[in-house]
Amino acid sequence: MTQASTQRSTIILRTISLSFFAISLGLLAWVGATLYLGKSPTGEKALIGGAFTATTHRGEQVSDKDFLGKYSLVYFGYTFCPDVCPGELQIISAAMDLSGETAKKITPLFFSVDPTRDTPEVLADYVPHFHDDMVGLTGTKEQMAKAAKTYRVYYAKAPDDAVPGGYLMDHSSLIYLMDPRGEYVRHFNYGTMPEEIAAALQEIIQ
Repeated sequence: MTQASTQRSTIILRTISLSFFAISLGLLAWVGATLYLGKSPTGEKALIGGAFTATTHRGEQVSDKDFLGKYSLVYFGYTFCPDVCPGELQIISAAMDLSGETAKKITPLFFSVDPTRDTPEVLADYVPHFHDDMVGLTGTKEQMAKAAKTYRVYYAKAPDDAVPGGYLMDHSSLIYLMDPRGEYVRHFNYGTMPEEIAAALQEIIQ
């Protein structure tokens, strides 16, 4: 084999290896994304949602079964959140208002990822500022950790440099639409406009 032939063979093999590596990375990214967003790689039943117990902002003890029979818009956040959470709750509220009669078939749920500070009393002062039908949910650390796990929600405590001894909560920011059986329908990414959410709700919910 000539030197030129050897070089061509080496280039071809290297190209094939790089292509295979790129395809492998793409496949791994696709699998990871679908698992994170609630679908198995085969597109079967979603992995988001499930059993939970909590206390509402009205002091009622509830479980996931109490919200079956209606659609739910689910969001995880906390009342001390400086910007992201109130912004997303305003978007949910606006989407509900824009949905007209469809909104009667939906319950917005706001789970706290900071149950230490978000007592039912704190939620009772906070939640009514957004929507009359919104239900604030808190509980023990274990209860909220279990709820977050069922919805594949990430959260972690982070120091707040502006307040000595204070802390913030880092967390994922997705709005989940669950059906009347408590099963995942779809999600809305952070910053999705209320008009887009309302249009999707009206199309999905008949």
